[in-house]
Amino acid sequence: MRLTLNIDASPLRRWHLLLIDRLRSVADIELSVSLPEVDPPDQSGLGPLFRVEGLLHNLRSDGLFARASRTELTVPTHRPGVDPDPDLVLDLGDGAAGASERRWLLHVDGEVGEGALVAALLSGRMPLVELRAGGALISAGRPGTEYGRILLATLDDVLSRLVTLIVAAVSGVRLRVPALPPTEIEQAVAPAAQGGMAQTVVKAGVSKAIELVYRSCFHAPHWRVGWRRLDGPDLFSLKRHPDGGWTDLPDDGTRFYADPFPILHEGRLTLFVEDFVHATGKGIVSAVEFGPDGPLGTPEPVLEQPGHLSYPFVFARDGEVWMIPESCSAGRVDLFRATAFPGGWVKEVALIDGVTASDATLIERDGLWWLFATVRDGGGSFSDALHLWSAPDFRGPWTPHPRNPVLIDIASARPAGEMIIRDGQLLRPVQDCRLGYGKALGIARVTQLDGDGFAQEVESIIEAGGPLWPGRRLHSLNSAGGFEFIDGSAMVRRNPLARRKPAAALASS
Repeated sequence: MRLTLNIDASPLRRWHLLLIDRLRSVADIELSVSLPEVDPPDQSGLGPLFRVEGLLHNLRSDGLFARASRTELTVPTHRPGVDPDPDLVLDLGDGAAGASERRWLLHVDGEVGEGALVAALLSGRMPLVELRAGGALISAGRPGTEYGRILLATLDDVLSRLVTLIVAAVSGVRLRVPALPPTEIEQAVAPAAQGGMAQTVVKAGVSKAIELVYRSCFHAPHWRVGWRRLDGPDLFSLKRHPDGGWTDLPDDGTRFYADPFPILHEGRLTLFVEDFVHATGKGIVSAVEFGPDGPLGTPEPVLEQPGHLSYPFVFARDGEVWMIPESCSAGRVDLFRATAFPGGWVKEVALIDGVTASDATLIERDGLWWLFATVRDGGGSFSDALHLWSAPDFRGPWTPHPRNPVLIDIASARPAGEMIIRDGQLLRPVQDCRLGYGKALGIARVTQLDGDGFAQEVESIIEAGGPLWPGRRLHSLNSAGGFEFIDGSAMVRRNPLARRKPAAALASS
């Protein structure tokens, strides 16, 4: 197939070079680039903001949105309209050439052009991105970021995932995003009026100053686990916080607990958590037994590795207890087996190697095992690209889904706990990260899970805040043994005498 990439309404940028490099790896593609004789001026006006953000956050300002040199192009170039008629035009311009079946246009919240993307991100919302040919939808995604207050980092994440979306579409993968139920989040991410670039630069400086003051006084992040006895409907049925609220699993302020995973084993309920010690900046896995009235003590360490651990997905099978903790910093998904439950964990096998996978979650369905995780494929968010693998046994061998990523959606891609089968339907808790990592909890119903693809419908979104679950985040959901568990954020003052060490990556919490 002869494919022309049209770049005529903006300067050549580094993300264009990344896209070209990825497209060259697609089989049977003959690629060329259509460019005007002279690059148009950069109309974004983002240079001053990027320089300020680079200084404030110790970031390089030559990210994917930075201008690139034509000497770096590795494919043939020509002026618009000069080349022979291609099989497909991928138009990243302003759409002035018009729409047709053989011309795909990139739409951002219904508008064409990079200005629409910049406007959406400046307003603080994660946009809906679509590839369209005439009136027909080709592919769609909702890319995101963990760094929404820093436009320089946000643009890098979103542009990287745009590349993922476009390359998948050219390869024949047609992605869709589920509709989202109305929530207060919609109002929070509605377009906001901008006061000009000078005001935006000032806001960036003020925001950084507030962040520094906050981090000097409080641990950030600091998570907490909430629990309750299940004396009635669970959150899957309630689709809201229970009237009685939640009881916090106490911590001593020097550490936090997150990612609660309970398991009922040999008649005893044990809760596994990420145990993050602020002084070391690293997560381990700890466990505490629960009795009829709650925890019987405090969580004790049961598994530590050289790197950060979180999301201890624990399950029983074949007379043994198994765990898949998140270890994305190690670049693999490992399976551990308990030899002296709740401790004595030994590594059984690396299920998947060479991936930056977050929150691996298993489900057995119709005799086949499925593994869900979000993957950061060299760039972009940790939370918006859902990948699937399947295997005849939970120990493997695992085969990646031929349509990976099966979903690009910052609002519903990342797993948020164990999936359940209820009334024959597969329900999965998901993270809604539109306003930041772990901001809200969604309940999604899977409508397709097979070798041909994946689809889901988001039935409800449960938010943090209010008297039933104070705080700004709601991150995961699990239950076992008559108890239900969630987690979210808390404000804990620093000990001014304690030695400060860097916090672990937000995406690994």
